[in-house]
Amino acid sequence: MKTILGTVISNKMNGSAIILTERRYRHPKYGKIVRSTNKLHVVNKIGAKIGQKVKVVEGRPVSKTISFKIVEIMVEKKDKKEPKQNDSFKNSSYASR
Repeated sequence: MKTILGTVISNKMNGSAIILTERRYRHPKYGKIVRSTNKLHVVNKIGAKIGQKVKVVEGRPVSKTISFKIVEIMVEKKDKKEPKQNDSFKNSSYASR
């Protein structure tokens, strides 16, 4: 069974969603790191929302385009709060001019 990580980009269909997967590889001739993306139609019984990172597993075909299923929603750590623009402006050297 293949396990793939992706981001939900659409969940408008009944019980299914579209996720975007990304892979990076080095170009064989030029050596530049190239980014390529794929869209997968998946079964969404968990209720994943747009923008969430999900783990997907390959299974039997459910329909013509759907043969993957969302297993879990990956939880991201929240970033530290950035200072408000007003606070950083007061502390800068431009505020005293």
